Order: sequence, then C-alpha cells, then structure tokens
Amino acid sequence: MGAVLLDTTVLIDALRGRPAADRLRGLRRAGDTPFVCAVNVEEVSRGLRPGEEAAAQRLLSGLRVAPLGREEGQRAGRWRRDMAAAGRTLSQADCLIAAAAMGIGARLATGNPKDFPMADLAVEHWPVGA
Repeated sequence: MGAVLLDTTVLIDALRGRPAADRLRGLRRAGDTPFVCAVNVEEVSRGLRPGEEAAAQRLLSGLRVAPLGREEGQRAGRWRRDMAAAGRTLSQADCLIAAAAMGIGARLATGNPKDFPMADLAVEHWPVGA
C-alpha cells in the first residue's frame, strides 16, 4: 500500500477508457491512494476534447491532490539545473510533477518513464494508448 501520483499520460488514458482505467481501479483495490498535482490538472484541462469536461471532473474529483510548494519547486529546479549541466533538458512540468510525487513519498505512474530520469524517484511504467 502507498501513494501513487498519476502522470498526465495515465490520466488521459484513464479518462478515455483505455488500459490505465483498469489499473487505476486496481490501485484502489490494492489499498493504494492515487494522487495528482496542479500541473496534471492543468495539462488534463488543456488537452480535453469537446464533451470530456464532465468525465474529467469526475475523474479528477476522485483523486487526492499533492501539494506544490517551495520545497517541491527547489527540488524541481535542482533536477533541471543538474541535468542541464549534464547535457539533458528536462521540462519544467515533468520536474514539478516528479517533485510533487517525491514530496508525498509516492511512486509516479507514467506512460513516459524516459521523461523522469531522477535517480531517487520510484517510477512505474503504465503503457498507454490503444
């Protein structure tokens, strides 16, 4: 049992009734607590197709929200700075999502594990699509 922060790829997959929807239901049966953060909510809201608003509201309202504060911002900034020094660019959004997961001691479920190379982050690959 534990906390799992759902990346936007997983949320969109679940919203559209694809494989992540079943995995999300399985999380709850296993006693895990699913979370999102403000960045995920923004990304889902921005990517909604016509007619998906109500379903998105139902999905998001059933999830806990991980905080994003100063500590998470500093952690995200350190990751971006350190990876840039090593020649790799990470997105601000992905770093904030990862920092939110770390802030609550959660695993991160994503369809794009390559976007989250942070050594101290527990990442679960949830293949999405189809």
